[in-house]
Amino acid sequence: MYKSDYVISACTTCDMTKEMFEKLDVRYIGFHFVVDGQSYTDDLYTSMSAKEFYGHIRRGAETSTSQVSVGEYVDYFRSILREGKNILHVTLSSGISNTVQSANAAANMLRSEYPGRKIYIVDSLCASSGAGLFITLLSQKRAEGMDIDSLYEWAMAHQQYVQHWFCSTDLTYYIKGGRVSKVSGVIGGIFEICPLLCVSPEGKLKPISKIRTKKKVLNALVDKMVQHAENGLDYSGLCYISHSDCIEDAKYVRDLVQSKFWNVWDIPIFDIGTTIGCHTGTGTVALFFTSNDEREDSR
Repeated sequence: MYKSDYVISACTTCDMTKEMFEKLDVRYIGFHFVVDGQSYTDDLYTSMSAKEFYGHIRRGAETSTSQVSVGEYVDYFRSILREGKNILHVTLSSGISNTVQSANAAANMLRSEYPGRKIYIVDSLCASSGAGLFITLLSQKRAEGMDIDSLYEWAMAHQQYVQHWFCSTDLTYYIKGGRVSKVSGVIGGIFEICPLLCVSPEGKLKPISKIRTKKKVLNALVDKMVQHAENGLDYSGLCYISHSDCIEDAKYVRDLVQSKFWNVWDIPIFDIGTTIGCHTGTGTVALFFTSNDEREDSR
């Protein structure tokens, strides 16, 4: 195991397993969520399994989320600084959450307490396992010997390097959250219309098109990878998939990717975590990979 004078850290909204965080040697801090009035901390499905969580969702549970507070960030960062380590912390996209502001506020408070230390906050402009893929790249760069200053510069230059493409066959929670109008949701359900979405350059969710039938929209995810993946069909980089309680759909996308991209063998499939899952509900499949192309503009 390599040794480093700094810690890479992230939020649990990276939607990777606890084992994956440990393998990458990345620390994490949890968001919070509420299910039918009961509060929980997102702990990567340690105290509540994905099956149990999505069981609540399928029964129509009322859900909400809250980000990490400034005080929580202060305590968390201080515990790392006390180890004698510097910190590079990666947050959920500012286009989705204000957590980067809380992290920056905490970092500013601690810089006066630890004047000789480095605390870098990176707005990932990524979400779910797309942020997980970004974190994996950072961990690889650290393992190659990149120092914290160089890694921060690399991170800020490659926030849009990760492409996010996702779709949903169940619009219930998108309607609840106001991301899809009730009328559009009802019509979509009747005619099996599934939205295809991406994450924009600003890190915001962006609807791209409406596609009829689940199979066609799942195929469209892979079509976008064919269009945008670095080196096209010769792509050999990381590829992650996440899903909200629709594992067979996720496996379909994985198999289709592997049939088209011969150099892509290992494609981890992750459960969408509780924080993101509170807003997607069930039926969402997301595909993540790297590209040199600009993300599609949100305008």
